Amino acid sequence: MTVQVVPANQDAASLIDDMGRNARAAARALAHAPTAAKNVALMRAAGLLRDGKDKLLVANALDMKAGRERGLDAAMLDRLELNAARIEAMAKGLEDIAALPDPVGETIAAWDRPNGLKISRVRVPIGVIGVIYESRPNVTADAGALCLKSGNAVILRGGSESHHSSRAIAECLRRALVESNLPVDAIQLVPTTDRAAVGALLAATKWLDLIVPRGGRSLIDRVSDESRVPVLKHYEGLCHVYVDRDADQAMATEIVANAKMRRTGVCGAAETLLIDKPALASHLPGIVEKLIALGCEVRGDAAAQKLDARIKPATEQDWRTEYLAPIISVATVDGVDAAIAHIERYGSQHTESIITQNTKTAQHFLQQVDSAIVMHNASTQFADGAEFGLGAEIGISTNRLHARGPVGLAELTIYKNVVHGTGQIRP
Repeated sequence: MTVQVVPANQDAASLIDDMGRNARAAARALAHAPTAAKNVALMRAAGLLRDGKDKLLVANALDMKAGRERGLDAAMLDRLELNAARIEAMAKGLEDIAALPDPVGETIAAWDRPNGLKISRVRVPIGVIGVIYESRPNVTADAGALCLKSGNAVILRGGSESHHSSRAIAECLRRALVESNLPVDAIQLVPTTDRAAVGALLAATKWLDLIVPRGGRSLIDRVSDESRVPVLKHYEGLCHVYVDRDADQAMATEIVANAKMRRTGVCGAAETLLIDKPALASHLPGIVEKLIALGCEVRGDAAAQKLDARIKPATEQDWRTEYLAPIISVATVDGVDAAIAHIERYGSQHTESIITQNTKTAQHFLQQVDSAIVMHNASTQFADGAEFGLGAEIGISTNRLHARGPVGLAELTIYKNVVHGTGQIRP
């Protein structure tokens, strides 16, 4: 039996307590599971996702219908939607994770002391991880698979809008665990949409070692404010592209268009275009033409508006807005340092890109911008665990502690210090 059912009259606190206890037991077993067994489970889960495509699409149709009735915006609906290609991408992601080296047991440093002690640091799983997320049902597969491969048990709490889809995906993962002789409770999905379950997870210090929230600002703020469990934040993606005076015009146009319009609802989508004053007249018209042709609304400062009457006036709030929609704001800046200052003032420390042929300017930008991901001559849409070669991601961390950027297998481990002696005692 892999389907999780809430017993009649069970409150959220006792439900999470039961799930936490089961997860802790599963984590102890999974921490020492052979790599081959974990890979078999991941490959089997990929097959079950493909075989269950029709069931997944039916479940997703229920979520999409309810989402439209609730008035979810276009960005949320895009994140929520599953189709054949996205299901295949989920399955492929699981296979990619299976193909990656297992971080558990890796020696990341080793040294000898003058007294003969031999010390090493060895990767071990974090333990039990709680993932709280909105909209995207694919997070169920990505987070479950990454935690499995890194030896962690995971309790997943998807948003109510993706409940049917997430449940169908979780059933595939849990069935794969059973068929691979791994503890089924290594992957659990909170089987209720009761919001009290989130509060119970945030207070479950006895069972959880880490909370990873993925969603909008209100969710991240609530988790950060209320959690008694350590939090690895996936904050909003207020991403910038800076077009420098030495940027190639054609390259700048294509990169900005892709960074904004490839998928507007992802956290790596560019929200603000910063353009160097000397490049304004030469570079901006072509960029704006391309964006508008793709259906993007452009809002800009006075200097940008003078070049194209179709550019709407931008307000102070635009520089602070993660649109997650086909809208971009344009700010004119006087050189790379002004661009860096704008990012520091308004950015979310997620992903920023500079477009320039001047390597000295690029290096200055990459060194001075304090964001989790900084890029040179590349689209911000590459801010993705799979694109980084991590197979998938559990989120893009904007934290300063433990991990920054895409959180993959290595970032879901910690280390222990192993000391070998030959009878030494401390004087």
